[in-house]
Amino acid sequence: MNILLEVCAFTIDGCVAAYQGGAQRIELCQGPAEGGTTPSIGLQKIAMEAVPIPVYPIIRPRGGDFLYNNYNVDAMAYDIEAFKNIGCPGVVIGALNTYGFIDEGILKTLINAAGNMDITVHRAFDRCNNPYKALETIIKLGGKRILTSGLQPAAPNGLVILAALVKAVGSACIIMPGSGVRANNAKQIIEQTGATEIHTSVRSIFKSDMQYNNPLFDTIENEGSYVGINKKDVALICEELRNIGE
Repeated sequence: MNILLEVCAFTIDGCVAAYQGGAQRIELCQGPAEGGTTPSIGLQKIAMEAVPIPVYPIIRPRGGDFLYNNYNVDAMAYDIEAFKNIGCPGVVIGALNTYGFIDEGILKTLINAAGNMDITVHRAFDRCNNPYKALETIIKLGGKRILTSGLQPAAPNGLVILAALVKAVGSACIIMPGSGVRANNAKQIIEQTGATEIHTSVRSIFKSDMQYNNPLFDTIENEGSYVGINKKDVALICEELRNIGE
């Protein structure tokens, strides 16, 4: 059984490491401390040139909640158009209204801007009021995939709901478990949910290679470090996924 592994990356080096470790698709973000925000057009373009697998940018203008005003929507639609113009194969989107339902108007606007691009709905879904109503809306609008932890902070805690969502959508949409996915639980998540795709961020903190650092900044934790990906962590997950069914 071939399980597709998507890896969340925040740098071009991270995209390369994810690919070398065996990832089959990348979600590209900036702002790891905010849970992922829209990458620059330059970051997206060079990432697409650096790896031969699909790279999907998240379309999220800020951290925090997923309630957006007209300025935010205009910015997201403009970003999607820009990514479409450089040949980006897909985007990762999501929006809620004040009552916790999928904002159908905003999602429709963003999907229309995307045209033929592949649509993943991100973990705004996990904050929704009614997941089954959300499924209906997303499928009706043309969403192909939903990244979700089963309405829990992490996927290993949402296995029952994830399995129910997989069963509910059938072939109409892909449920992709994500959040807290590691080598020691990826196989279990797939086997207990029936999912065919899975998402991980496997973040590592990389120390700076700078030979000189201003000593006045030495008290700042992780000063000069950045969030990256170790390809060995990705490879370990891939190895576990290959063992499914054995």
